[in-house]
This record gives sequence, structure tokens and C-alpha cells, in this order.
Amino acid sequence: MLLWLSQRLAETASLFNVFSYLTFRAILAAVTALAISLAIGPWMIAKLTRDQIGQVVRDYIPAAHQKKVGTPTMGGLLIIVAIAVSTLLWADLGNRFVWIVLGVTLLFGMVGFWDDYLKLVKKNPKGLIARYKYFWQSVGGLAAALALWYTARTAVDTTLFLPFVKNFALPLGIFGFVLLTYLMIVGMSNAVNLTDGLDGLAIMPAVMVAAALGVFAYAAGNAVFAGYLGIPAVPHAGELLIFCAALVGAGLGFLWFNTYPAQVFMGDIGALSIGAALGTIAVIVRQELVVLVMGGIFVLETASVILQVASFKLTGKRIFRMAPIHHHFELKGWAEPKVIVRFWIITFFLVLAGLATLKLR
Repeated sequence: MLLWLSQRLAETASLFNVFSYLTFRAILAAVTALAISLAIGPWMIAKLTRDQIGQVVRDYIPAAHQKKVGTPTMGGLLIIVAIAVSTLLWADLGNRFVWIVLGVTLLFGMVGFWDDYLKLVKKNPKGLIARYKYFWQSVGGLAAALALWYTARTAVDTTLFLPFVKNFALPLGIFGFVLLTYLMIVGMSNAVNLTDGLDGLAIMPAVMVAAALGVFAYAAGNAVFAGYLGIPAVPHAGELLIFCAALVGAGLGFLWFNTYPAQVFMGDIGALSIGAALGTIAVIVRQELVVLVMGGIFVLETASVILQVASFKLTGKRIFRMAPIHHHFELKGWAEPKVIVRFWIITFFLVLAGLATLKLR
């Protein structure tokens, strides 16, 4: 929106040409999203508190979490609003990737909103029935996959590339591409949701991964940089840097209120939408495997649940004291802030490892 306005103004005043630079608009997007989060956050927390939309802690969760009962939840709406407004203000609205990622974010946000609404407002402890939640997630994932397939401009858009293997390029075809995209979007969505169990545990890794994906998007969208780095060149993908920057700003703004001890939790509305957005961006910039490295904490949390369930059903024994794995470390005696910060540190180095693949090809 403001990009279009600046382009009109640049016709009479060259000063406005600065808004044509992606990096400048990305900074503005991050600052705008951060400002929106910090400005709206106190009002939203107060409203959620007045409406008694608070956290419900199940009996089997570690005892330390019982004190969190009633903490305002559904704060993920703050993140979505900040991302959407900032992106609409600073991104090129003629870019198909921007609309696809925004659409996925909003659709998964609606699924999470309905789940939270049933649990917190209607007091239904099960929330949205699992098969219905999975159905609507599948609708969103498949819709995004088909949109990306049918709007693909080059063969690169639908080809699988591997990090560290410079000349590997596997054309996926419609079935392979749709399946991979679906798994990335739905898988990342649920992975972030599983990770969101401690104060600030999910949002900070999401911010770091989003920042790194912004770097990949910027490089992939620039043919010169992509050629030099040996990564897939995806025309117009650079505009996703604006969305990534908005996610970073919104996430940090939310963390201001979500850091230990949390004043608000994001709920499914935030976790499902953020994870889906990260998965979609990874597909667009052709870095599906790299994002699994950078988001290793999300992968670990998901794997711990899968292994725990499989082990218990097959052998009657549990591998971990509790899954997801962050609860396992709590039951081993780690204080909640220690678990959180250590997982952040691990993510920081995993993100650096992912960024290193820009040169190690």
C-alpha cells in the first residue's frame, strides 16, 4: 500500500525512491509490527483478562504449571494482526507469494482461533475435534500447494534442491510437489504448536528461523546473489523478506509480554499460523530441508511425541518422563527459564548452521 504511494510520490520527489529498496522496507516492516504489538498488547491482555479467556492446565502437566491457570490466552491474535497490517503496508501487493503466505497464515490462524474458542470460551476441554482440525489444516496446506504449483513461473519453483549438493535438482511433478508442500506446511504448523508449552519457548525460535528465511528469500529473489551463492533463483521471492521482517517484529513484540513469567500465551491461533507461514516460505524459497535444520527444536519436540506414543503402544514403556520433550527436562529438575534459554541457544546455532549452507554448496 505505502509502496504504491511512495512510487507515485517518487515521480515528483526522488527522495521517495528509498522505499523501493527491499532492505529499507523490511526494516520499516519490522519496526511497524513491533510498534503495533507493543501498542495493542496491554489492551489485548486486559480484554482477555476481563473476558476470562485464560489458560487451562491439564492435571498431567508438571505441577509448576498449575500457577499459570487463568493466564490470558489467544495472544497469537496480536501477532497475526501485527504481521498482516505491517505486510499490507510495506510489501508489494502485486506479488503472488505475499498473498499466498498471508492467506495460509490467516487460514491456519482461523483454525487455531476456533480450537482456542471452544476450549477457553465454551469450556470444552477437547477443543476442536482432532479430525476436524486436521481436515482444515489439510485444506489450507493443499490449497497453498496447488496455488504455488499452478502459479509457478519457472521449473525452479517446483524442483527439489539439496544443501551441500551443488548440482542436485529433482523435478517433483505435481504429485511430489503438492505432497512435499503439504507435509511442510501442516508439519511445521503442528510442530510449532507442540513446542508452545513454556513461556517464550516457541516464539523466539520462530523469530530466529523467520529472520534466516528472510535472508534466503532476499538472496533467492536476486538472480546475481543466487548465482553467486549457488542457491535456487526464485524470481520475486525477495518480497517475502517483508513478511519475514514483519514476523520478526511482531514476534519480538509478543515476546515482550510472553517472556517468563508470561502475561499472555499465544494459543493455537498463534502457533498454528506461525508454523504454517514458516513452512510455506521454506517451500517458496526451495529450502525445505534447511528449514528443518534451523527449526531443529520444532522437529525435536515433534519427534519426542511420536517416539513416546509409538514406544508406549508397542512396548508399554515411555522413553521420556513426559512429552513433548521440554516437559521431560522440567521433570528432571531444570527450572523453566533454563529449559527456555537453552532451547533458544540451540536454535541460534542451528540457524547459523542453516545460513552456512549459503556458502557450503
